Amino acid sequence: MTDALLQRRLRWPSRRNLFLALLFFGTTGLAAIALLAPLAARPTTLNLQVGDAAPQDILAPRSITYDSEVLTALQRDAAAEAVPAEYAAPEASVARRQVGRLRAALTFIANVRADTFATREQKLSDLAALADLRLDAELAETLIDLTDTGWQTVQQESIVVLEQLMRSTVREDQLEDARHSVLALVSLSLPEDQAALVAELVAAFVAPNSFYSEELTEARREEVRAAIPTVQRTYVANEVVIRRGQVVTETHLEALRELGLIREQARWQEQVSTLTLLGVCMIYMALYLRNRRKLLEDTRRLLVMAILFLIYLYGSRLLLPNRTIIPYLFPVASYSLLVTSLFSAQAGLAFGIPLSVLVAFGLPYSLDLTLYYIFTSLLGMLLLQRAERISAFFRAGTAASLAGMAVVLAFRLPDPGTDALGLITLLGAAVLYGMGSASLALILQFILAQMLGFTTSLQLLEISRPDHPLLQFILHNAPGTYQHSLLIANLSEQAAELIEADALLTRVGALYHDAGKARFPHFFIENQVPGSRNPHDDLDPLESSKTIIRHVPDGVELARKHRLPQRIIDFIVEHHGTMVTQYQYAKAVEAAGGDKSKVDAKAFMYPGPRPHSRETALVMLADGCEARTRAERPEDEHALHDLIKSVVDRRVGLGELDNTDLTMHDLKIIIESFTVTLRGVYHPRIVYPDIDEPLKADDTP
Repeated sequence: MTDALLQRRLRWPSRRNLFLALLFFGTTGLAAIALLAPLAARPTTLNLQVGDAAPQDILAPRSITYDSEVLTALQRDAAAEAVPAEYAAPEASVARRQVGRLRAALTFIANVRADTFATREQKLSDLAALADLRLDAELAETLIDLTDTGWQTVQQESIVVLEQLMRSTVREDQLEDARHSVLALVSLSLPEDQAALVAELVAAFVAPNSFYSEELTEARREEVRAAIPTVQRTYVANEVVIRRGQVVTETHLEALRELGLIREQARWQEQVSTLTLLGVCMIYMALYLRNRRKLLEDTRRLLVMAILFLIYLYGSRLLLPNRTIIPYLFPVASYSLLVTSLFSAQAGLAFGIPLSVLVAFGLPYSLDLTLYYIFTSLLGMLLLQRAERISAFFRAGTAASLAGMAVVLAFRLPDPGTDALGLITLLGAAVLYGMGSASLALILQFILAQMLGFTTSLQLLEISRPDHPLLQFILHNAPGTYQHSLLIANLSEQAAELIEADALLTRVGALYHDAGKARFPHFFIENQVPGSRNPHDDLDPLESSKTIIRHVPDGVELARKHRLPQRIIDFIVEHHGTMVTQYQYAKAVEAAGGDKSKVDAKAFMYPGPRPHSRETALVMLADGCEARTRAERPEDEHALHDLIKSVVDRRVGLGELDNTDLTMHDLKIIIESFTVTLRGVYHPRIVYPDIDEPLKADDTP
């Protein structure tokens, strides 16, 4: 290995690692924007306040039953308002105070009555001066005119009635009723005038003895509030939450929040949880790819997968929020099917599962949808396999549909919020989802393969058909080359399967690797009629070499004319690498008298490049081994094995395989595979004797 090659190999990993780091962090950043942007935009989705008029009919995107704090609070407040005011128990001290005041008033009246020095007018004036008692003139005269016996009766009855009345509950709002009830409590044995006097005296001293208690009232209200159960509110999918022009209430706002249609602000907890989940998904992809080195080597494919990943993620953020059925129709599985068909099932697993998780995150029934997306993607990928037939996409779509229906039944059938019509709708959506995902993957596979130059199994199978125009051209113009290509295809395909290379790609590439020979077939030994003159005998060695080497650019021209994928063209330009046309070079050295310094070896060298993949390297080795075997015809298997090993060792020694990842173990397997296959092709044959006369029927053994 030269110093320049070593330096290039040292520089390439560093550039690739830088690209991978930029791709990883760029994808992570753009994915974070896709996930966080809806959280920031959510408050402006419905910018409504209490008292606003709804600008449109707002429908429930899904069925929901929730505990309504607003309705519960309204019912509890109404029940609490209906609770009557609570009063404390009657206070005995009030009764004693009022009875004492009555006694004092009665004593004053008695003294006025007993004043022999005062005139009648003076007594009436003294009675009118009572602070706690307002007596009209008639009652005052009655008091003065009462006999002592009558007065004593009035005094005693007044105290008894007041004591009796004050023992009962008298509230502030019941004071007038209590005063009016005094006359009914007076003994019926008293004359009417004395009874009226007792009622007037007692009524003046009746006072509230039971007062309003804020503490007792609030305690009672809390008991009533606690007794009211939580009010639940239910909406079914597509039910009108608020109609256009209707005034928005707290109840409406609460329903919109529960349905995820409005939120005052994006909470930091949601942002942290979103970034945490994204981090887990990106770490999963990084660790998965780290253990799959082949995926990391093709940076172009990684870039395409990352771009598709972001397109699907952004599409889901735009289409899925506030929808009921669309999340079950969004073709997440098509991404995994597309990546699997374009690249590999390993790539589908690396990117498909994180995409399923992130698309479903934050949506209603997110757990259901996560499993829905994951299982449909996995089952579709398992049945798609290498996507070598269109029917494989149909099988994958059917599997995805069945998996989706199973998840829907498992999670939505026990859900009381899902009615029969809703369940049938979701099952139908699962069927459309599976078949739509497979159809979309098939269409995108064809478009992307054409646009980006990727090679798919369907494309390879299509161009490997014997009726392909270029194969027909090779068959008709250069039948020997056609048979040679078939042999190389079989030889390299079997070895590719053993070393886990792309066997289909190897086979198809081998079919076209010598397509350029069909332009001038008579210059190549396999197309020459036995016994005919070889045209190279009449050519200068250098001219002969150029004629041989010309089949490479001729093959590229034919391949591009027939629109073969670049991956197949690689087989045409790489299967000789930078090898020298040994026969012509030897002739030139011989013509120079054996002096190699007089011959420019580079003039006899194929333009290359050297093989850059395991598949093109296999075709190079198979082509060289088959040619040597056909030319030298080794006598036994041991000689055949040594011949094949020498060809492989020579290619390794010349550095033709330096740009591939073939290991020594792979080369050992390849040698053994070539030995077995070529032994079957070039096995010794029995030489049949000539028979002059045909056998008769009875001569048959």
